[in-house]
Amino acid sequence: MSRILAVEHEAQCPPAHLGTWLTDAGARLDVCRPWAGDELPPLASYDGLVVLGGSMGADDDALHHWLAPVKQLLLDAVEGGVATLGVCLGHQLLAVALGGESVPNPRGQQVGLFDVGWLDAAADDELVAGLGRVRGVQWNSDVVTGLPEGAVALAVTAEGELQLARFAPRAWGIQLHPEVDVPILTSWAAGDRDDHLERGIDQKALLEEIGAARDELDEAWRPLATRFLALCGGEDEDGR
Repeated sequence: MSRILAVEHEAQCPPAHLGTWLTDAGARLDVCRPWAGDELPPLASYDGLVVLGGSMGADDDALHHWLAPVKQLLLDAVEGGVATLGVCLGHQLLAVALGGESVPNPRGQQVGLFDVGWLDAAADDELVAGLGRVRGVQWNSDVVTGLPEGAVALAVTAEGELQLARFAPRAWGIQLHPEVDVPILTSWAAGDRDDHLERGIDQKALLEEIGAARDELDEAWRPLATRFLALCGGEDEDGR
């Protein structure tokens, strides 16, 4: 059984569906919550690393004491060849840890269902090849604008903002949120209410649209979890 470490940055940003898909496929998932006082464990005991999302920025080390150690953990994972997946903030932390850049999106926060704009490099990528035409949830204010040396962009939005990248042979980042559902997003929406009112975003309609796409999102993103587990040395992508 492959053992995967998941680093959680906030109670409102749990592994959720991603964690369920991984454990359903046979992984043992250990969730570390440094925001609540957990110490980051050494990677030697783990076959994979998942770093989840959060409302902070990738360079907010002075405000959140665990971010610098998480970036070092990501570096250690890359250097040690540990299969790694960064989700939203985790994706941004991975980029910054390796010498890239994450900044506030000049177009403003991205919220809702987005088409994944696959690039040619995705066609033979171990994690995402063949996932097909899919949509995913984005709920982010920052974007990775500078890829570190050797990183490969795998998908971008219609406006050209990075959605997925392979940062190292066994390390990937995804700006989308495959793990979330409407209950999680409802708590995020509450914190963004004033901003969304100013921007004319109908939160009720947005959440209803995402809720109606639940089966579509499960079908689209469960394979990413099973493939990641296979890269950790666990089940193959067919669940064997």
